Amino acid sequence: MTQISGFRTDREGSFITKDPQARLDYSIDWSDWMTTGDVLATSVWTVETIAGDGANNLDNYTNTLSTATSVTTVYLQKGVAGHNYRVTCRITTANGLTDERYFRVFVKDITV
Repeated sequence: MTQISGFRTDREGSFITKDPQARLDYSIDWSDWMTTGDVLATSVWTVETIAGDGANNLDNYTNTLSTATSVTTVYLQKGVAGHNYRVTCRITTANGLTDERYFRVFVKDITV
């Protein structure tokens, strides 16, 4: 099973709560899914609003790929408080296998 750390889950899958002012990184570790000796070749992240949540204001700035650790990472910032986003990562391995995973981001003003 692909590992996603630091996330909570509900009946619809994995999600995280993010402040609109935060710029944070989110990673997916594909090592449990990949076959021995295979490595990541590409990863493509996409961000979209969940139906009914208006325009996509969550910015996807950096997409990193680590073939040494089988981890893909996206850095996200902004977003509109009260809106929900779906963040998807589609990967291809050197052996030509493809798969994708997604998580949701709930943007909320977080004050201490």
